[in-house]
Amino acid sequence: MPENYIQLRDGRIVRSEAPLNLEMPFETVESFITPTKSFYVRTHFPIPKIDRDAWWLHVEGEVEKPFALNYEELLKLESLTVPVTLECAGNNRHFLEPKVKGVQWELGAVGTAEWTGVPLSVLLHRAVVRPNAREVVFEGVDHGMLDDPKSPPGELSYSRSIPLEKAQRDVLLAYRMNGNDVPPEHGFPVRAIVPGWYAMASVKWLQRIIVTDRPFAGYYQTLDYAYWKRREDTAELSPVTELQVKAEIAKPSQNETVPANSTMRIHGAAWASDAEIARVEVSTDGGSTWKEATLLGESKANAWRFWEFNWKTPTAPGKQTLVARATDSRGQTQPAHRDPDRGTYVINHLLPIEVTVGP
Repeated sequence: MPENYIQLRDGRIVRSEAPLNLEMPFETVESFITPTKSFYVRTHFPIPKIDRDAWWLHVEGEVEKPFALNYEELLKLESLTVPVTLECAGNNRHFLEPKVKGVQWELGAVGTAEWTGVPLSVLLHRAVVRPNAREVVFEGVDHGMLDDPKSPPGELSYSRSIPLEKAQRDVLLAYRMNGNDVPPEHGFPVRAIVPGWYAMASVKWLQRIIVTDRPFAGYYQTLDYAYWKRREDTAELSPVTELQVKAEIAKPSQNETVPANSTMRIHGAAWASDAEIARVEVSTDGGSTWKEATLLGESKANAWRFWEFNWKTPTAPGKQTLVARATDSRGQTQPAHRDPDRGTYVINHLLPIEVTVGP
């Protein structure tokens, strides 16, 4: 196959077949809610086949009243429907230099869906969390062997934890995605939705919720989905957690040719964690000068905000470098350069888009 060959499945870019990883071409972003058929897919192991009628969710650990409930019982509990943007912690990895291992996502390992489910706080209240509790671990049904000498021997289930405070605040146990049952590739019958965090925390195919009195030290918490945090002269691995503020350009796309001496609409999306997008700026000269873009639609917590900028293209043909940067309501702005301590994750530095101005 030619080097630039792109294999598509249902309009999504196939990043790997086993495990299945599909990317939404970001230039196709048009609606605030990403259609389910376009939403990116991230898996670590084969997608489990789960019989809804035989499925149970166990709540256990540092609780006074451990219990299990089935799918029908879960559906009878109070529910919420909220839009939440999920972004893979490795989104934009393709652009890192030098090249690194991992799924080579470009811009499209991100999407926003309407998730319907039961607040996790409802189940934790029923279980009566003990005063010494610190974290909540999500364990998925998905499992398999890892090709990593640092991984434990034998099969491993996918598990991640979040602090108890976050678990009780806004985490959802979702059984519907955009109004329909969560599809198998997105975690059927139930997945966690952790707003404002990278999507590795939104564990799919949930089977156990374990309340613990100490930090969870599982593989996907410490060895993977972790980065180096420096304390003076030492560095320690810290779990990847909150989304970092970011704006991405959807159109024009990389290497696109745009007409000279015309008005070109530059547009895309921006997002942050537990904050509003306060401003998006666009540069059409590689970052030398910046102009403010127009924010579109309403601001919604932990969901992306669309933006646009009308660019008067140059009269002379040539190359132009477009860059977008976002600032959130907490005053955090996208960094110009990559922090190498973040390893292969949390990629939110400025990403230039090069276009050709043609006659």
